[in-house]
Parts: sequence; structure tokens; C-alpha cells
Amino acid sequence: MMKHVFLTGVPGVGKTTLVKKVCDALVSAGVSVSGFYTEEVRERGRRLGFDVVTLTGDRGRLSRLGAQSAAGGRECRVGQYVVDLQSFESLALPLFRDMREGSKRLFVIDEIGKMELFSQAFIRAVRQTLDASSCSILGTIPVPKGKPLALVEEVRSRQDVKIFMITKENRDVIFDDIVSAVQEGLKK
Repeated sequence: MMKHVFLTGVPGVGKTTLVKKVCDALVSAGVSVSGFYTEEVRERGRRLGFDVVTLTGDRGRLSRLGAQSAAGGRECRVGQYVVDLQSFESLALPLFRDMREGSKRLFVIDEIGKMELFSQAFIRAVRQTLDASSCSILGTIPVPKGKPLALVEEVRSRQDVKIFMITKENRDVIFDDIVSAVQEGLKK
């Protein structure tokens, strides 16, 4: 019984674009959708970091390029990016609370990745949402690389999760299959 749908694939392959297209199609079909996606922030062609953007258009900082921190400074970093945990949590966490109050049916989490996983509250919220009976999740997870991310592996191994591997070859033809899988999950 597949209730949740997750897309995976290498960075830049088009996971977020597909999530947005699927959301648009489902909203047009009358499905109640909430959640967030991540978006690159670029200036003059150079990536400065990532923002988290809610499906209602609110935007907050997820990460930015950062200089090395002062000695003893405890900051959350992924490569050259410094994660703004407070900004991420203040935007993303209320969405989980609103959704669990039963008004929303499909919840979008793009993505469950290294940056987001610095937040223990986010990890708890994702687990609660996976187990909630009132909704299905459409989400994205990174491809396995290096040290496994516990929550990502949990999602990957769940019996109620269908995973689509997105590639440059299939990203333009897999849309209908994803929409069908999400619609199937919403019936559960």
C-alpha cells in the first residue's frame, strides 16, 4: 500500500521542477496541497545558496555561502554553505502543524536533505507526518552518497513509500506516473 511518493536523483536533474508540476496538476484537480520546496539563489550566474519557499509563496533563507567560522563557532555547514536553521524552522515547521490539523491532504517536502536534517524538530515533524493517517507526502530525497542519512534511509525502507529515480532520460516522460502514484496514495 503506497501512501507516500518520493523522488530521488542527482542534484540538478529536475526533482523540484517535477514536484512543482505535479502540485499544479493536483491543485487543478481539486486536491488540497501544502508544504515547501527548496530553490537555488543565484546572482550573476553564481549560486549563493538556497531558499525554502512555501507553496503559498512565502520565502526564507535555508543557506548561504559562508566564510570559515571563528574558532569554537558551532554552525551548521554543508560544504561551503552555512545553514540558517532558525530561518528554515520558522518557515517550515508551522506548515507541519497546520497540515496535521487535518485540513490538508497532500504535503510537499522538498527536500529531506543534509541541510534540513540539522533540525531535530524537522526530523520529528517528518516522522510524525509519515505516520499521520490524514495525509500523503510528495517529497524528494538525495541519492545515497557517502555516509547514509538516517531519516533518508528510513524513508527509503518504508513499505508505504514509492520512490521514483529521476534521470535526464526519464524526467520528461515520468510525470503521469508520479501524478498517478500520488493520486493512488491519497486514496489510502
